[in-house]
Amino acid sequence: MIEYKTSSFCNFGACVEVGRTPAGGVAVRDSKDRENGPLVFAADEWADFVAEVKNAEFDHI
Repeated sequence: MIEYKTSSFCNFGACVEVGRTPAGGVAVRDSKDRENGPLVFAADEWADFVAEVKNAEFDHI
């Protein structure tokens, strides 16, 4: 079972939840629509994504 964490910036239940999978990957789900299940990423994919966010690579979107 995955234990999800929600950002402290979450407002009114419209949040992204993130948790570690038993295999070491990262699961991401929408707190408003948990029935659809999570998107699952390998640990290295998630680390790359977080690094790109920190480097403001998505600020133009």
